Amino acid sequence: MKLDVDVLRYLSKDDFRVLTAVEMGMRNHEIVPSDLIGRIASLKHGGTYKVLKNLLKHKLVHHDSSKYDGFRLTYLGYDFLAIKTMVNRGVFTAVGRQIGVGKESDIFEVSNEDGTVMAMKLHRLGRTSFRAVKSKRDYLRHRSSFNWLYLSRLAALKEFAFMKALEEHGFPVPNAVDCNRHCVVMSLIQGYPLVQVKQLQNPETVFETIIGLVVRLAEHGLIHCDFNEFNIMIDDDEKVTMIDFPQMVSVSHRNAQMYFDRDIECIFKFFGKRFNLSFEECSDDIDDDESSRPSFSSITKTAGFLDKELAASGFTRKDEDDIQKFIEGDVEEDDVSDDEHDSELCQTNIKGFDSLHLDQEESTSRCNEEGQVVEILQSPEVGQSGDPESQNLSSNEGDENDDTELVKSLAKQRRRAMAAARKGHHKNSTSRNSYKDKGGKSSNNSKIQKQLASW
Repeated sequence: MKLDVDVLRYLSKDDFRVLTAVEMGMRNHEIVPSDLIGRIASLKHGGTYKVLKNLLKHKLVHHDSSKYDGFRLTYLGYDFLAIKTMVNRGVFTAVGRQIGVGKESDIFEVSNEDGTVMAMKLHRLGRTSFRAVKSKRDYLRHRSSFNWLYLSRLAALKEFAFMKALEEHGFPVPNAVDCNRHCVVMSLIQGYPLVQVKQLQNPETVFETIIGLVVRLAEHGLIHCDFNEFNIMIDDDEKVTMIDFPQMVSVSHRNAQMYFDRDIECIFKFFGKRFNLSFEECSDDIDDDESSRPSFSSITKTAGFLDKELAASGFTRKDEDDIQKFIEGDVEEDDVSDDEHDSELCQTNIKGFDSLHLDQEESTSRCNEEGQVVEILQSPEVGQSGDPESQNLSSNEGDENDDTELVKSLAKQRRRAMAAARKGHHKNSTSRNSYKDKGGKSSNNSKIQKQLASW
C-alpha cells in the first residue's frame, strides 16, 4: 500500500481519536465492533460513524460485516498514527520519497526542522512474499494467536534495541534516533548496498572487514542470521555499515552454528563470484589452517554478553545439555527405570488387594441391601490393602492354609469391617433425620428412634 502523507493535512483530532480507539480495540478484537469504537472514542455529539466513513474513504480502516459490523486498522492507518506521534515529538517534520523496499519493511526519507535527512523504516510483516513469520522469527515466543500489526511493532522494538546496543559497543551501524509502534527512525547512510557495487579498489580489505564483523558479533554473543550483500552498505571510501537486525539470535541458540556458517558462506560466495577472489591465496593472512573460513567452535565469547542484555532468542547452556542428554539416551534409561519401579509397586498393591478380596465378597453379600454400605466397605478394605498387617496375613495364608489362628484373625477382621460399615450407615441416617427435624415438633420421636437403634 502506497504511503500518501498528503492525507495527513486534512485529518482532524476526531479522526486520530477514532483511529486510536480502533487500535485500542484491536488488543483483544480481530474486528472491533462499531459500538465499542464509539464508547472508546466518546466523541461529544456522537459523530463516530461520520468519522469512520471518512477514514474508510482514505483506506485507513477496513470494514468487515461477515460476523458483525466492525472495523480494523490497515497498515496505512497504523502508519499515520506512528507518523503523527513522531511529528508531535519533534523527531521529524517532513516525509520524502521511498528509498527502499524489503520483504518485511519499507524505507522512506524524512527530515527535521534543521534540514537533517534521516531514514524511516516501517515494518510491514504479513506480506504475501513473507508470511512464514511464525516459523522464521521468534516474535511470538509463547503466544498462540497473533496480529500482523502487533508483530510489526515487536520487530521494530527489537531492531531499535539491537541498533542502540551495537552502536554503544562500536559496531558500524546506523544511529538509532527514535521508535514508535512499527516505525524506526535512524540516521541515513550515505552509501549503496553491496549488491549494487560492481568494482572495489581493495576487495580483499573489504572482505576481511566483513568477515571480522561476523566474528566480532559472535564474540559479543550475537549472530546476524541474514548477513549478506543486501544488508551491507558501503560508501565511496569503502566503509562498511551493517543494517537489518530483527532476526538476530544468541550464540546459545540450538541452530547458532548453522546460522554462523550460513553468514560466512554468503560472504565467501558473493566475493568469489563478483570480485573473483581466490581464498587459498589469502588463507595465510586470515587463518593459519588450510581453509580461510572461521569456525564457530574456535570463537570464544569474551567481549561481552549482548545476547543476555538484549534477551536475544536462543537456548541456554542448560537447555543444550538437557537436549544432548536426551539424544545420548540417558533420559530414556531413566524413564525405563521409573516404569519398572512403578510396575513393581503396582504388583505389590495387587497382591495385597487379592488377600482381602475374599473378605470383601462375604461382607458385600450381607450388606447388599444398602448401596452406601457397599461403598463404605470398599474404602476401608482398600485402605487396609497396603498395611503391613494385611500383607502378613496374605503371606501366612499362603504358607499355612489350615492354621486356626489365621481363621480367627480373618473372622475378627470381618466383624470389625461390618461394625464400621453399620456405624457409618447409622451416622448418615441420623444426620439426615436431625437435619429434617431441626426445630420441629418431632425431635423427641427422633431421639427415641436413635435410642432404639442403639439398643
